[in-house]
Amino acid sequence: MNPETPQPVSLGVGPVSIAEVVAVARHHARVSISTEAIAEIETSRAVIEALANDVRPHYGVSTGFGALATKHIALEQRVQLQRSLVRSHAASSGAEIDAEVVRATMLLRLSTMTTGRTGVRPVVAETYAALLNADITPIVGEYGSLGCSGDLAPLAHCALAVMGEGDVRVAGELMPASAALKAAGIEPVVLHEKEGLALINGTDGMLGMLSMAITDLSALLTTADLSAALSVEGLAGTDSVFAEDLHALRPHPGQQVSAGNMRAVLRDSGTIAAHTTNGFTRVQDAYSLRCAPQVHGAARDTVDHTRRVAERELQSAIDNPVVTLDGRLESNGNFHGAPVGYALDFLAIVAADVASMSERRTDRFLDSNRNGGLNAFLAADPGVDSGHMIAQYTQAGIVSELKRLAAPASVDSIPTSAMQEDHVSMGWSAGLKLRRSIDGLSRVLAIELLTSARGIEMRGEKPSPVSAAVITAMRERVPGAGPDRYLAPDIAASVELVQSGALVSAARSVTELH
Repeated sequence: MNPETPQPVSLGVGPVSIAEVVAVARHHARVSISTEAIAEIETSRAVIEALANDVRPHYGVSTGFGALATKHIALEQRVQLQRSLVRSHAASSGAEIDAEVVRATMLLRLSTMTTGRTGVRPVVAETYAALLNADITPIVGEYGSLGCSGDLAPLAHCALAVMGEGDVRVAGELMPASAALKAAGIEPVVLHEKEGLALINGTDGMLGMLSMAITDLSALLTTADLSAALSVEGLAGTDSVFAEDLHALRPHPGQQVSAGNMRAVLRDSGTIAAHTTNGFTRVQDAYSLRCAPQVHGAARDTVDHTRRVAERELQSAIDNPVVTLDGRLESNGNFHGAPVGYALDFLAIVAADVASMSERRTDRFLDSNRNGGLNAFLAADPGVDSGHMIAQYTQAGIVSELKRLAAPASVDSIPTSAMQEDHVSMGWSAGLKLRRSIDGLSRVLAIELLTSARGIEMRGEKPSPVSAAVITAMRERVPGAGPDRYLAPDIAASVELVQSGALVSAARSVTELH
């Protein structure tokens, strides 16, 4: 759920948290820069200014970039060099990416500046903070980053806006950056030595997408436990396989959590009790029901791994060259996006597999040979109406796409910059496809919840307290959710409930879920 008044985020020399990235990117929390960070920025800037007149070449200060790193740039041309660098690199194309991705990208570049390792002047960092607080969002196209040497084109578009150039959105309205900055009382920055380079060398775009994906998937995996449990109940399955001692025999942490969630949802289910006491003889449920904690648990453990990767990256000062703690200016390869790219690809696999299992549970509900006595397709009058038949088609189409999106971007590389940049991570691409995967997973789970709720109600037995609370929440806001009338399942309303977290909140009103 969106916080109504997010807490301000103060940027120091240390890292921001995943929660702070989300607060600024999505919920427009205000940002400030600590006095300690300003002092560190000034210290590193003094290193750059001392090198500006050195007769020896220093990359990014008195030389060109990339394959042109051997070209010396005269002192009087260096402002033009930085300006030209940003302009030439602001070369993205394609559909406009979401504002929250751009805001996360800007925040994380600002966070690296406040470590004092980039050599920019305080005014550059302060201007980034000012744009974020004024809700000025640069326009960035989906294509342009290869996930190496930083998210170059996306970051360059952000830097271009700080210079008062390019296009931006303010409260959704498209306008020139010059007009937006003027209206907000922000002075455009004239970049000095090293600064243009410092603004485009980072994994900030892909890291921002990873931070938001971790947040989203953490919530959706709880939703998946909820939807799987409701499916077990609606299909008159058994809850004995979720016993704590059984899962202690395979002590993966995520599996313990998911099994515990499913036990909590199914506790005191009259539906399961009725089929247990009335001579129901099914010994084992299908894998999509019985093995849900194992699959969801593996997904949880993968998210936890990527969280550790993200937290390490959030502690990092990514730039090239970088000002070291002892005042040296050194070239390096820390901008390579492989650690983040791999993590993003892992999560796309997670989203596809959890969705695939969800679709299989939904399909069981619709087959009268496998759903334990319910109407075919859960139709009120099979033949007269089609029930949830086509809702499952929608689910199947999404799952098929998620499998394609699970193919890792990070196994590809394509050389650029006259073979200077001859191996790249494709992490930005991994992040963009993961965002689509997460959206698809939320829709698949929403359709399963619609179907399982209808199945439970069609049985006419007393559901568990958690299922009852979830079904009540759905009936209040999803037309046609009840068994006493037939309306086309309102998938859009159900998706909104899932993405808002309302159904998990309804479940948590009567039990604890993790």
